[in-house]
Amino acid sequence: MAASPLKGAAGTVDGIRRDSGFADTSPAVYFDVLEPDRPTGRPPVVMVHGGGHTGTCYLATPDGRPGWAAYFARRGHRVFVPDWPGMGRSGFMAGQALTGEVVCRALGGLIESVGEPVVLMTHSMSGVYGWKLVETHGAHILAVVGVAPSAPGDVQPQAEVISRDGDEVVVRRAGGARRISFTALTPPEPDFIRAKFLGPDSTRFPMAALDFYARGLGYTPPRLMFERQNVDGAQLRVADPAPFRGKRILVITGACDVDHTREVDGAVVDWLGKIGAAVEFRFLADEGIDGNGHMLMLEQNSDEIAGIIADWVEAATG
Repeated sequence: MAASPLKGAAGTVDGIRRDSGFADTSPAVYFDVLEPDRPTGRPPVVMVHGGGHTGTCYLATPDGRPGWAAYFARRGHRVFVPDWPGMGRSGFMAGQALTGEVVCRALGGLIESVGEPVVLMTHSMSGVYGWKLVETHGAHILAVVGVAPSAPGDVQPQAEVISRDGDEVVVRRAGGARRISFTALTPPEPDFIRAKFLGPDSTRFPMAALDFYARGLGYTPPRLMFERQNVDGAQLRVADPAPFRGKRILVITGACDVDHTREVDGAVVDWLGKIGAAVEFRFLADEGIDGNGHMLMLEQNSDEIAGIIADWVEAATG
């Protein structure tokens, strides 16, 4: 499989070349790629967005600063930023057809197309896709960075179902109740955005840009949301832990992330350790960094956090 660049999409700014294309996968995966104008030998990084977002969350912050993709490109990494299949510029897919297995198959094809082992970065809902990709494509993945990553079904408890009504189910979650439709696309409501993506106690999000950020949020396909909440045990699981043995993994979490407490993400870290991964947990409060919510790549100290991650990546893969 090969990454196919789009004609006319390339450009170089401040020593960083930017291009875009589609990976030769089924279903299609659109990606942006940013790279330094001079090779450095540092490994490529694939940055996978979470639910409700696209790869643009890594390209720029809501208040107009360059994003993590540019930061890592300036550090000498070639950076691939895909949109999930069925999301953003990858094109539409019917909601029930888009499952976590389909997402992983397409992202795995992109990873193969890079042509050398990558550092895989996931965020939030895509965390479980990263764990599954280690199982299926571990030979192509040097290391993994999970930014407030979702747990696999091996760890995540089944959702507590409050009620069922036709094609809808209401589940209990840390921020309150969440209604999930099996068929309808449900946009994120303002209260959900503040509770989930920002965090009620967070202080690092650029609030002057909140409306701009909220307008850019999209729908999460119903089947993927059903899996993410682990309704009826639907979340992806890891069947073969062998590819995790010795794999370098970083889990990094903000102190004010309502759904990703020290205990919740610590349980993922414990599971990774038990199946043999060389895992490290960086809870930002332990680094003297407080006030961060869920969207670490968009918050006011995003470069500081990117520096922590980049230092770890370069130590883990150097």
